[in-house]
Amino acid sequence: MSKIIKWIGVTGITLGVLGSIGWWSIGADWRALLSDAPRDTNILFWSQSQRDAGFKMMDKLPLLIKSNPIEPSSIVRELPEGEPLVFDMDMDDFFAKQHLAGALILHKGNIRYERYGIGLSPQKRWTSFSVAKSLTSSLVGIALKEGYIKSLNDSVSDYIEGLKDSAYDAVTIEQLLTMTSGVKWNEDYFDPQSDVAKFNNHVANDGLPSIVSYMKKLPRAYPAGEQWQYSTGETNLIGILVGEATGQTLSHYLTEKIWKPFGMENQASWLLSPDESEISGCCIQASLRDFARYGLFVLEDGKIKGTATLPDGWFEMATSKQADIGSSGKGYGYQWWTFDDGSFTARGIFGQTIFIDPKRQLVVTLNGNWENATEAELNKQRFEFIDRVRGIIDQQD
Repeated sequence: MSKIIKWIGVTGITLGVLGSIGWWSIGADWRALLSDAPRDTNILFWSQSQRDAGFKMMDKLPLLIKSNPIEPSSIVRELPEGEPLVFDMDMDDFFAKQHLAGALILHKGNIRYERYGIGLSPQKRWTSFSVAKSLTSSLVGIALKEGYIKSLNDSVSDYIEGLKDSAYDAVTIEQLLTMTSGVKWNEDYFDPQSDVAKFNNHVANDGLPSIVSYMKKLPRAYPAGEQWQYSTGETNLIGILVGEATGQTLSHYLTEKIWKPFGMENQASWLLSPDESEISGCCIQASLRDFARYGLFVLEDGKIKGTATLPDGWFEMATSKQADIGSSGKGYGYQWWTFDDGSFTARGIFGQTIFIDPKRQLVVTLNGNWENATEAELNKQRFEFIDRVRGIIDQQD
């Protein structure tokens, strides 16, 4: 008996030592995540500490949510170091208040400022949330250029068979892009019964993709084209439409049309719905530098090695005011937030931003993890910071 007890004791110590070695070998990101692991995929109701860890790991949790890879380029688009920007403000304080994971400022294609927080680094990925909407919009433009989509005036249900005999029969692709479909939708991030909180957990029993099954049942709130209403669900429909039109997954189409040819440096990923369609209104994981490179792609009018990948004038239309959002000096384009001065931005909950100012050849990319999905004061401070950046550049040019 004493030998057995001794053996158990030695085995326990050995397993403990091996467990400790394993625990430390998995790295800080995994340790942080496993120490306070979320129990479901509804990130709207994770704690801030869970999101700090999880936003770097969203595509590494296949038991919770699957993803498709977005492959990098073998020829990387270089981002040369430019003269560092000097700020007349406390950047430590700004990073802390904004709870930033990263900030990268490109001016004329050169890095003028780059800094990381919350354990992020140049090679690590961070989830985009609604920043992905603007990338999805670009895929619509490419599909239009390549003839997969005939016209933005086509009915949405011409491409998504499951939406026939629904409110979307009366909706054009352009109205879907500008979020003026008039179909009822609740985007309240704090309400667990809102559409945005519920749609991704919808289980289809009609043989349709889950998002199509969910959206086809929604009633009309306004005549199509008359009222702007923010709807993540509709961007997810845009993703389904591009997939139906091209016969390709969004991740593959993005890889082949933008990520590889433009020279993205790191592998990215796109999270999938329970029925394994890309969640196109959300959820691209990429490095901060590659988000910034996408900003350059837009700034350079979607041209790659001198060849246009989108229809003539696409970004002029996509990034200018197509819908009135009820805010002076601002509007909504084709999945872009627009400003009357010609600048525009892609924006995601919890503090994700790609801001583009064509006049100054400026791209400002910020990733973060605000305490709440939306923070009006932090958003105000963020754009005050961007205005400071523009002022510094104006003084130097």
